[in-house]
Amino acid sequence: MNYFVTGIGTGVGKTVVSAVLVEALQADYWKPVQCGLPRDIEVVSSLVQNQSSNFHDETYLLNESASPHQAAYNQGLVLAIDGIAVPNTNNDLVIEGAGGVMVPLNEQEFMLDLIKKFADQVVLVADLYLGSINHTLLSVDILQRHHIEIRGIVFNGHPNSHSESVILSYSKSVNLLHLPPDSLIDSEHIKKWAQILRKNLDS
Repeated sequence: MNYFVTGIGTGVGKTVVSAVLVEALQADYWKPVQCGLPRDIEVVSSLVQNQSSNFHDETYLLNESASPHQAAYNQGLVLAIDGIAVPNTNNDLVIEGAGGVMVPLNEQEFMLDLIKKFADQVVLVADLYLGSINHTLLSVDILQRHHIEIRGIVFNGHPNSHSESVILSYSKSVNLLHLPPDSLIDSEHIKKWAQILRKNLDS
């Protein structure tokens, strides 16, 4: 099973959620397009404790922390989905996207197209800032219109029951996990959150 971790924007916690999901499933990890440093593969591998997961190198490793199409352009490159191949593994695979669903890879292709090509299910990460309802429901809407299965939503930040209720009701999705705000991110916390996430995935 290929699980694609995407978010409602940049900096909403996709990498931490990817680490939690990798630990929960003892899955492999892959980020096809990395923009800037630190490399998320290094962050995830440092947080995961199990011995079953493998960490696959990026297809595109770009220097600048920018939209993939811009970072590639500034390096004289053009990203192409046809040039991206899923790693060879018999394990479940957690794929971490760059930015949100409609982040451009080039002038014609978006992260959405990468999701459509590789994902069996999507885990959507939503940070509960002011405006996150709109951003989350727009992300849900475009995924659903393209017949992409949303396995569930992981909320990040200060709890807001009103926002969460609207999002879950509209999306007809489930709350897989809520990451507490300002929490310490280390391997022990990842393991604890992975146990909760695994239980919710199985329920």
